[in-house]
Amino acid sequence: MSSATGATVADRVHENPSGEGVHDARALTAGAQTARIMLDGQSYTLRITRAGKLILTK
Repeated sequence: MSSATGATVADRVHENPSGEGVHDARALTAGAQTARIMLDGQSYTLRITRAGKLILTK
């Protein structure tokens, strides 16, 4: 996936000075408002609100 600057998600990870992985929330939701995220067998829902905020619920 490319941004308006032409940088891919992988490029942005390398540009992050803290060394943390960078994940685009809109890419995770694939254009929808929600995405399921699994952690240690537990399912979580990531939701993008109309105000552009993120909510993570179990």
